[in-house]
Amino acid sequence: MAFCRLDSPYLSYRLPRSTIRAERLPNWYLKRRVWGMRIGLPCIEALQGGSCRAWLLTVLLSAFMLQLLRGVGLRAFSMASETYISGAHSAAFVTCPNDTVAKDLARGIVQQKLAACVNIVPAITSVYEWQGAVQEDSEVLLMIKTRSSKVPALTDYVRKNHPYEVAEVISLPIDQGNPPYLKWISDVVPE
Repeated sequence: MAFCRLDSPYLSYRLPRSTIRAERLPNWYLKRRVWGMRIGLPCIEALQGGSCRAWLLTVLLSAFMLQLLRGVGLRAFSMASETYISGAHSAAFVTCPNDTVAKDLARGIVQQKLAACVNIVPAITSVYEWQGAVQEDSEVLLMIKTRSSKVPALTDYVRKNHPYEVAEVISLPIDQGNPPYLKWISDVVPE
């Protein structure tokens, strides 16, 4: 059986000569038949400069966006599926006279499992009244993340190890937050 090859910019066809007799059909008819059979993606030769780049860019961006949207969806699902009881954790604040005291207190608090994390914020200025006079001092602030049930033990630890006569220990309950982070606090700080 003899074959006739019809080439189009999109696909190449090899059809039996009995199906299409190229020598008997006008050229415009063959082009029309091939045009009607076009399916699928264009081959690289068919694409002209900019359209080839646009097609390739579209494919690459689609693959990237799929991964990005998958990651965002997984994070949203994990955040939505976690449950949190408001106030189960607290953020406590303690001021220290210098970096050395702040680092020693922070290290001791974490080692004693009184908190999961202590942030040291340097160079704050405190204006306060002490013994009838307004004072202004440079201090270092500790931001402590812990369970609310550990705040009394945290306060006792700070009072015993802090150089101030009256150490500042204040805490605020955490109403909302990133559920995986709050779970991490619970995992690190025992009941």
